[in-house]
Amino acid sequence: MVERMVVEPVHTNVYAFATAKKECIVIDPGADGAAIVRRLEAMNMKPKAILLTHGHLDHSSAVRYIQDHYEEEVPLAIHKADAKMLGKKALGIHQELFAGMGPDGEALFEELYSPLPDADIKLVDGDTILESDLTVIHTPGHTPGSVCFYSEEEKAVFTGDTLFFKDIGTTDSGKGNRKQLLKSITERLLTLPPETRLYPAHGPLSTIEREARNNPVLRKEGVL
Repeated sequence: MVERMVVEPVHTNVYAFATAKKECIVIDPGADGAAIVRRLEAMNMKPKAILLTHGHLDHSSAVRYIQDHYEEEVPLAIHKADAKMLGKKALGIHQELFAGMGPDGEALFEELYSPLPDADIKLVDGDTILESDLTVIHTPGHTPGSVCFYSEEEKAVFTGDTLFFKDIGTTDSGKGNRKQLLKSITERLLTLPPETRLYPAHGPLSTIEREARNNPVLRKEGVL
């Protein structure tokens, strides 16, 4: 089971990926931790871990709230290349990223930011998550540590800000690299089984087949 929750202020898709009857993994809790917790409790699910597809605030700002709410430890995992975007030293990194957006960016930073815990787990390509079959696919480009989480059994891939319905991730903030992003998409994602359901961090759901055939940005870039 995959449950999607959309949170403001930038319409981030937060996912609860069930790993057992009453347990799940939370992916990209980007804001409104109270709403996320209410949905989990309504489903009678407890998070066993929190996964981040990358380190941007609109994917991580509710982490602390979720961890504080549950008495049991809920470990936080991120790729090692984005781990510096967590913890006390990350404040300056995020302030700089949002400052580049002007006054609107500064207001958005104030709305999103809350103290971020350090990573408990630093992921690398090929890792599997807990007792699930979720596998880490390193897909740098949007950020150096961007990853996707792939479940072969459930035929599902959580793509973060790497690949969307009819779009791809941006590369104009931080250390983004468009050439690297396109390489990640074509070599690591479009090679997955075509029936794989695509769960992006923003916007509608899709499938690998649909994006491999019809993604207009990839077509414009000449990779389709």
